[in-house]
Amino acid sequence: MQIDLPDVVAEVKAAFERYEQALVSNDVAVLGELFRNDPRTLRYGIGENLYGYEAISGFRAARPPVGLNRRTAKTVITAYGRDTAVASTLFYRDTAPGKVGRQMQTWIRFPEGWRVVAAHVSIIDEPKETV
Repeated sequence: MQIDLPDVVAEVKAAFERYEQALVSNDVAVLGELFRNDPRTLRYGIGENLYGYEAISGFRAARPPVGLNRRTAKTVITAYGRDTAVASTLFYRDTAPGKVGRQMQTWIRFPEGWRVVAAHVSIIDEPKETV
């Protein structure tokens, strides 16, 4: 298996950046497009466990469009072959000082393009860096 083919990493990076822009601007249509429309798609959030595309879409539609700005750091995209990738990032919000968010997404290439099939989001107290 080829890992981190440059063209695949670039494609997933573009999809991830599109997701981030849609997230902070509350573009529910793009967020819906980028998650796989399938009952097996899941999203574990900070305060919710969402099973299936319909549950994820409902959560997005009901979420208040305020306080969504964030900045990401240490984003890592790893591609496994030509059709699977994992995007991991840390994120920070000015509204949550001393906290760090962590996000992981599993992306799969389908005929319609790259889609998230699983996502996990959590927030913790910002740890001291260790090497």
